[in-house]
Amino acid sequence: MSSSVLVRDVMSKNMKTTRPDSKLREVIQKMIKFNIGSVIVIKRGKPAGIITERDVLESLIEINRSMDLTEAKDIMSGPLITIEEYADIEQASKLMLKNKIKKLPVVNDGNLIGIITTSDIVRATELLTGTLKELSKIGRK
Repeated sequence: MSSSVLVRDVMSKNMKTTRPDSKLREVIQKMIKFNIGSVIVIKRGKPAGIITERDVLESLIEINRSMDLTEAKDIMSGPLITIEEYADIEQASKLMLKNKIKKLPVVNDGNLIGIITTSDIVRATELLTGTLKELSKIGRK
């Protein structure tokens, strides 16, 4: 099924970011405060990596990891895989599948403008499918 729903139409624009030198404790506090599952690490104004809940958990179980000494750059996943805002959600889902990721930062000319998740794609697909079902009922009375 070819998709005409663009990434920019379903992405979240209110993503949270952090610096590479932010302490792990700060990252965790931000994730808790905003009830989010990831933060994007920004270096020199550009997205450089991502820290997910899984990254945090893995770093905490490592021996000798301190939340006050460990920095974001030490646990972030990178290099960061991104997608342009004008790509469609089919391209986004294929990129996620290929790279086994659930969150995809959205960029415009290399600048972070949003994030799209598997949940965003599922919601958009369900909405599109529902609309198509309703359209198929037109004139069937």
